[in-house]
Amino acid sequence: MDKIVPNLLKTISNLNSEMMEIKIEKIQRKLYSKLLMSNSKIQMLGFVILTTGLISCASCSSDDSSTTDDSEFNELAVLEVNANYFTTGEGSVSLTTVPCTLSDGTETDCYQIVTTSTPSDHSMGPWCPDNIADDTEAGGIWLESGEVYDVDGEFIENMASFYNDSNWLMYDENGDIYVTDSEEDCINAANPNVGEEYENFCVECLPSYITDVSQTFLIPITPVLQNSPAFFATGPGGPGSNVPSTRGIALNGVEFSAPAPTDRILGAYTLAPFDDAGGHINVHQGYHYHAATGYSTKIEQEDEHSALFGYALDGIGIYELLDANGEAPTDLDELRGHTDDVRGYHYHVDEAGNNNFINGLKGAYAI
Repeated sequence: MDKIVPNLLKTISNLNSEMMEIKIEKIQRKLYSKLLMSNSKIQMLGFVILTTGLISCASCSSDDSSTTDDSEFNELAVLEVNANYFTTGEGSVSLTTVPCTLSDGTETDCYQIVTTSTPSDHSMGPWCPDNIADDTEAGGIWLESGEVYDVDGEFIENMASFYNDSNWLMYDENGDIYVTDSEEDCINAANPNVGEEYENFCVECLPSYITDVSQTFLIPITPVLQNSPAFFATGPGGPGSNVPSTRGIALNGVEFSAPAPTDRILGAYTLAPFDDAGGHINVHQGYHYHAATGYSTKIEQEDEHSALFGYALDGIGIYELLDANGEAPTDLDELRGHTDDVRGYHYHVDEAGNNNFINGLKGAYAI
């Protein structure tokens, strides 16, 4: 008996964490084979006690693990994408169900969203005022240092003082503002290597330039949450980056784009305003948003929670920042997400002045 008990204890102590993945009956056989050698009823009783303890220990370990971060992650609920929320009746966006593969290798179904990149629920523009005497109705907005500014005539007139740079002079002696007025000028002025001939121009690309634009997005119908989130770069993904630059899509089919490269735009002494809805046009993307200002279709929530107005590329809902009482959530994670009992895990959009929507994806995205 003196030799058997230490041997049993040694056997138990040598079982590592993989033991919990082995069926209890296998552990029982291992201990039982040792006890048979002694042919002792007392030791057989000890076997029963020890194996019962093992079962209890396994149960305790399982209970303890439920408090880990992984288990908390696994318990997060999430809602499926609701196709009925999209403005498909207007013809600017359509949804079909297709098989897809996600970034974590999951084979599932996605909504294939085809959009003309033109909103059916609000007008586009204006962007640039014509004269420094024009009021706010004549222009759009500009996003700077977390603030939203009206691009009216006065804003254009005071660009030199606003940016403390005397090189800014976007109007002539009559107060008429230099504005791109053709598709060719739109394309040239939006080029990263814009020529000096477009310095001090207000860049305005019109809806008539994008009549043939169509974009296709894949969004998993059922989000698949990940242990490690995918964070966005501050702009479009760099070389070797697999994380998409597009943040998501509004219910009207318009893209939530990466932050506008405002430093590059300003560095060329150009201004490319957004309209009051937070969007502008280039001939490749069509009309797209850089900020959420409340103009697009939204789904109000019965419990006064912020309204749903789009989905991220992982299929998780994006909600407005403020709820019906004008209050913003205070418990958002680093992705700008949190969870509640009604919506499960979901995102809240950033403030419009930050030139941003969300900071990354909690779920897997289509590849």
